[in-house]
Amino acid sequence: MYDELALERGIKEDFGVDIDIRHVIAYQLPVNRTARATLIMTTKKQLFLYISGQSKLSFGDVRKLVVRMGLKSEQYFPPKGRPDYFDQIGRNKFHDVFPGRKNINDADISFYRLLAPYNPALALISEVKDGYVYQFDSDASTKWRIAVKFAYRRIRTS
Repeated sequence: MYDELALERGIKEDFGVDIDIRHVIAYQLPVNRTARATLIMTTKKQLFLYISGQSKLSFGDVRKLVVRMGLKSEQYFPPKGRPDYFDQIGRNKFHDVFPGRKNINDADISFYRLLAPYNPALALISEVKDGYVYQFDSDASTKWRIAVKFAYRRIRTS
């Protein structure tokens, strides 16, 4: 219970998202050699994935980890107070590579957004693809094994 309260408080401080944890589906699953992920169901029946680790993670790394866990994300939350965080970092990195370019559009910075540092990370999950959540396992042949059997698909309403 203390871990849930600490997690709620950490998410509120880091991302500004106020959630009430109903129950934890999977706690501290390894997603690479140094990072862990926690899958949370809220009282509003929303599924969140919180990833934190000791090593540096980029936005691209987090997106790749979500897919490898067998999940489909609906939204990634930027750090609290910085709603255009990914675009801002993408523009800065684009300017480092191409200092003379003036007219920059979203297609130009789409790759550079993925290079933004993103640790800890929070994603709103829209679906568990095949009914299983996977975790990293260095001994497995595919490096991933089933951690939890869990069916979820969010149906969008207006």
